[in-house]
Amino acid sequence: MMIPDTLKLDRIDIRILSHLQRNGRVTNVDLADAVGLSPSPCLIRVKRLEKAGYINGYGAHLQLEKLGDTQVVFTQVTLSDHRREDFAKFEAAIRSIDEIVECHLVSGGFDYLLKFVTRSVAHYHSIAEDVLRQSINIEKYFSYIVIQSPFVKHHYPIERLFSSHE
Repeated sequence: MMIPDTLKLDRIDIRILSHLQRNGRVTNVDLADAVGLSPSPCLIRVKRLEKAGYINGYGAHLQLEKLGDTQVVFTQVTLSDHRREDFAKFEAAIRSIDEIVECHLVSGGFDYLLKFVTRSVAHYHSIAEDVLRQSINIEKYFSYIVIQSPFVKHHYPIERLFSSHE
């Protein structure tokens, strides 16, 4: 059976994805019960969603504060030039920096919003200095030290976003 590049998802597919992103370790029996299917058709749908690329993988959400102190820093970056190759060069240079856990190309008053997770402000500063030493056309950057994160969601509201996706 050939899987098309883009599946037409129904509300049950959306519910499966919604449940799996909240609990990737849920048993197929419990997932099937939650979405109103019997286990066999549920497993077939999950495998189809995986094969079509809607599910990239499964993992654990860690409580970093239990491991030790960390510092989250958001950084706005503005490039001096805005040619396609400048963006590509910047992205290639920062992609391998493990402490940069998110990179977003944005519209507005700057080009990129980066999220760093480091051991401390000094650790962040050291990484930022290393990045600035590279010739990747950074004109300016602004750092925002996170004091506290009242909540961080690890799931998307897909049932609200795609409820009419049938």
